[in-house]
Amino acid sequence: MENKIKWGVIGSGGIAKRRTIPEGIAKAPHAKLVAVFDINAEANNAVALEFNAVAVNNLKELIDSDIDAVYIASPANMHLDQAIASARGKKHILCEKPLGMTVEEAETMISVCREEGVTLGVGLMMRFVKQHEAALNLIREGRLGKPVYGRAQLSCWYPPIEGAWRQDPVTGGGGSLMDMGSHCIDLLEMFFGHATKVNCFINNTVHPYKSEDSAVVSLFFENGAIGTVDTCFCIPDNSSKNILELYGSQGSILAKGTIGQGPAGEMTAYLESNDAGYNAQQERDISGGMIINPTPVNTYLAEIEEFSSALLEKREPSNHNMLGLRSQKVLEACYLSAKTGKVIDIQ
Repeated sequence: MENKIKWGVIGSGGIAKRRTIPEGIAKAPHAKLVAVFDINAEANNAVALEFNAVAVNNLKELIDSDIDAVYIASPANMHLDQAIASARGKKHILCEKPLGMTVEEAETMISVCREEGVTLGVGLMMRFVKQHEAALNLIREGRLGKPVYGRAQLSCWYPPIEGAWRQDPVTGGGGSLMDMGSHCIDLLEMFFGHATKVNCFINNTVHPYKSEDSAVVSLFFENGAIGTVDTCFCIPDNSSKNILELYGSQGSILAKGTIGQGPAGEMTAYLESNDAGYNAQQERDISGGMIINPTPVNTYLAEIEEFSSALLEKREPSNHNMLGLRSQKVLEACYLSAKTGKVIDIQ
């Protein structure tokens, strides 16, 4: 390989065109866009022209191109077959979450990639938000004390759109929980470790499409902390502030706008000792706090650069496939809980 990983993109429209190609592949120091494929030939040709890539006509043609890795950004129900074909073609794979439609499909993708000696990663770019990394460091240093509770919120307005694959579980695997709640759950597990039990409610509160437009998940973590995730396709964009709240025995880390597609939001840590006595008045000082504002990075750029660098350095990327498998296991438990009305142990 050269000093740049040569990339092909499967599903060049959607998030690839909006974010990952212009902000990630096109700008990452160790990445180069070579070829693109989308079932919408007109859209694919436009992306190829804009980013000086070759527009190919089918998946085989893309895999046979002079590329090292593929970025899969197609509907979720296509991930398994496209990943297997790419792996058989000896291409490394960065696949948008979810890895397949089920735990079994994710395990198959991982197994085939292992057999073929190629690296499989998952697109969970919110892990690369610098404020999230700073919060994680504070937690690891013990500054938050014993983790107590976490909340992650991500919502938007997503009205019925003809042919929208995220609005049908047959093509998307689920709705707001699968699409956005997966990011929130992954972040809480990044901060607090694995969840061991979940309780979940899903609903079509506003929109009548087949996938859920709203979901709430309660989680119990192995370290004893508890958490909630709320995620909706039926709240106006500017009315959902995408809140992150992390509480511990020595303080809190509160943020809005760090969860999402942008590089940064607002985050403040309120840290104190836990050796104070009981204050019957429960007086609070609403001022102060430590602003957490590291130099932001574009998360799509960071995601592509990390995966590309890992391939060049022959190491496992931080956005590795086990994160994708873990996400599928938790989501499977969530949907089972919503269906049965029971608390579900995560296997």
